[in-house]
Amino acid sequence: MDSVSDEVLTCGAEVVVHAYPDGRAPGLARVQDLGIEAVTFPALGTSEDIAMLLANERGASLIVAVGTHATLDEFLDKGRIGMASTFLTRLRVGGKLVDAKGVSRLYRSRISTGALLLLVLAAFIAIGAALAVSDAGRTYLDLLGDRWDRLVDWIQGLFS
Repeated sequence: MDSVSDEVLTCGAEVVVHAYPDGRAPGLARVQDLGIEAVTFPALGTSEDIAMLLANERGASLIVAVGTHATLDEFLDKGRIGMASTFLTRLRVGGKLVDAKGVSRLYRSRISTGALLLLVLAAFIAIGAALAVSDAGRTYLDLLGDRWDRLVDWIQGLFS
């Protein structure tokens, strides 16, 4: 509860407060002070583990984690309490869990110059084909051809 703002807590449909197995729930007082009815969930492990396990059990097809422990160094760092449960939670949730950093890398919309030029070329070919097969298009192409001939004649006249 120390990393969640009051605004976020008040906009949720259901607030679940992680409690220790002995029933102590350090975040419950804060939630109740905001006038929010909360459900306590006594369990071993960290709050993020409980959140992921609840989402998994409720049938979530994708769980996007923001600010969680994701690297091997964080799992093996000495003195971190709860890393064993975090590791087991990751095994349980499996492929449903995606780190938010990874999602942002997946959806970068970078279009290469070559792909953009190919798209423009394909558009010109499609427009040219449409003009070539219709009567109005052929008339337009004839007018365009006449203008091109006049431009070429004008340029040749400048140099002769």
